[in-house]
Amino acid sequence: MPEPHPLLAHFTAAADGRFPPVDGGVTVLPPLPGGLECSVAFTGHAFVATALSAREVGGGEPDGFGASLAPDFLRRLAGPGGRIGVIDATLTARGTGGTPRLAVLTGADDHPRVRHAREVRTRVRVYGDERGLVTLADGLAGRREVSIELHAPQDGARGRGRGLLADALTLVPEGEPVFAAVSPGNARSLRAFLACGFTPIGSEVLLRPDRG
Repeated sequence: MPEPHPLLAHFTAAADGRFPPVDGGVTVLPPLPGGLECSVAFTGHAFVATALSAREVGGGEPDGFGASLAPDFLRRLAGPGGRIGVIDATLTARGTGGTPRLAVLTGADDHPRVRHAREVRTRVRVYGDERGLVTLADGLAGRREVSIELHAPQDGARGRGRGLLADALTLVPEGEPVFAAVSPGNARSLRAFLACGFTPIGSEVLLRPDRG
């Protein structure tokens, strides 16, 4: 079994309320599996997982106060032909366990949410019902990640997202951390995650570099 990526320990610590020092620093870590890299920002400290050396990363002048997610730095990190994902808020909660309230969903392989999950995550499992679908997978640095997407809006069906997400937490053993990456601009989704007990711990962006 491969060793866990060192970034995983920092996510786990943050889920427990233990954060890196607020020193403005940037810690450079090895790249992620599958040809991916990332920049992750906590309060006052950032982590960059990349094949570049610490000296090359430092040349882009990142810092732990936001510059590790600046557009110019991310382009330098990705290279001229690399792909830069969106900057997401990093959220965490705890599984509730018990009897799972969602069934495995088949026939969703072509759904955009599922395709995206399989591009950047491993061991992707899909669940859902008439409200929408849920993916549960091993994501950034091997952490357990959840994402949801509702089906077409239904009249008089407010709260479907919160209900679906609460049911998704039953798929995770009680007390175990689970993470989500949510675009801050998707305010409806962000409100649903916060209402279900998810806590913001930082921000992140995934990259697939191509440095020529």
